[in-house]
Amino acid sequence: MSLQLAEQYEENEQYDKAYEEYKRLHAKNPDDLSLLERLGHTAMVLDKKDEAAEYYSKIIEKDMTNTMAYEQLMDIYVTTDKYKYYISRGNLHSVEHHLEHAINDFKKALSYAEEEKQMITTRFVLANLYEQTGKEMKAIDEYLKIIDHGDVPVEVYLKLANLYVKEDALPSAIDMLEAAKKQYDIPAVKETLAQLYLKNNQPEKALEVTEDELMKIKCLLETGETDEAYKNIIKNELQYQNNAQFYSVKAQYFFEKGDYDRALDCVKQYDNLEKNSPLTYQMRALIYENKNDDFNAHLNWGKYNLVRKNKDVAINEFLNAHQLNDKDTDLISTIAMLLEETGDNIHAVEFYEKLAKLEPTNKKSLEKLADFREGLGDYRMQADYLEQLYELDKRNTSVIKKLAIAYEKIKNKPAATEFYTKYLELSKGANDYEQVKAKLAKLENTTMEEEEGLIDKIFKMFNK
Repeated sequence: MSLQLAEQYEENEQYDKAYEEYKRLHAKNPDDLSLLERLGHTAMVLDKKDEAAEYYSKIIEKDMTNTMAYEQLMDIYVTTDKYKYYISRGNLHSVEHHLEHAINDFKKALSYAEEEKQMITTRFVLANLYEQTGKEMKAIDEYLKIIDHGDVPVEVYLKLANLYVKEDALPSAIDMLEAAKKQYDIPAVKETLAQLYLKNNQPEKALEVTEDELMKIKCLLETGETDEAYKNIIKNELQYQNNAQFYSVKAQYFFEKGDYDRALDCVKQYDNLEKNSPLTYQMRALIYENKNDDFNAHLNWGKYNLVRKNKDVAINEFLNAHQLNDKDTDLISTIAMLLEETGDNIHAVEFYEKLAKLEPTNKKSLEKLADFREGLGDYRMQADYLEQLYELDKRNTSVIKKLAIAYEKIKNKPAATEFYTKYLELSKGANDYEQVKAKLAKLENTTMEEEEGLIDKIFKMFNK
């Protein structure tokens, strides 16, 4: 019994013997996908389509992205089972990320579904596809039709609740989970329902439903039972000492009590366990607002919106913070980078200039300012910024070469010659060494008179 023997049978067109040999090999190696492919192919040759379908289905169970298996199933079912044909075609289109085509296929499959199980399964897949393509209302319609069948998987209720939340229909989401709870009294339903009750300003109902200790504390805080909440905090301190959510609840307790410094300590512990979470910045912003610290409030609202990718709102918050403290270099640097990212380069340069004044040794700001001046054709100012960079690092060959080029452009021959020479001294073996050497030689034999700078010309024009 060997693969070579089975292949030999197949080569000799003894397909029945090859098929039996492949089956014996498959019994020993049920997870071998290549054997399943050979079995499927041989079964098709022998016109054993039902058995071929079984093997191709097993391939899909082990590899849901196997397009060949879907194509073979389509060939098998195209004339015998329209439901399975369209299901296979829909799955193929899904794997190939042609979701609109997949939706059409599953809708056609639905029209051929005869069993209730087929209808439920097909509608569930169809609803998922609608979700993926951003058609939430159509997804809701499909999930609701599944519920009409009666025997509904709990996932349908949870999916519907989630979609209703996205559509800002919180009462509908709650209704759905209340219905689910009658059939499935399980944590996934109860805790999701508790969260929605809390979100809907119904902490008393959330407290009745939840079995989660942290949720109970949240509910107690929302109902104003702060002393009872604190007892539960103390009771669960050891158990939840490595749980980020515990520290957010604890921060909420101290916030409600007006102990803002201890609330901030809890937020810090939360941040240690849940890095760069938007909740960290939201909690800090609210705490600082109550401490009447407007600078830090705006700063943290900015960070909160930045994490949530609301870049324009973040910039506005950071600008408000800057008005309250125009000496914070980290903030200035952040604003400059964000303005640059949004394409507002002129405004960004203003902040890089502020940064350069506050931190004369800040290389990044000097580089940005030099690049900006070069883009304007103001090579004299570019050279000024590059000179400052050069003073910070006299072996930076990139800066030295840019300085040489800038001085050459404003026809300052002595300075251009000096920096081309420095570049050659530091860059022996560089790819452009010979090119720069030739440029220097040409420059030394060229007569040039330094031009007025752009700013000088503008001042002269106004003086006239």
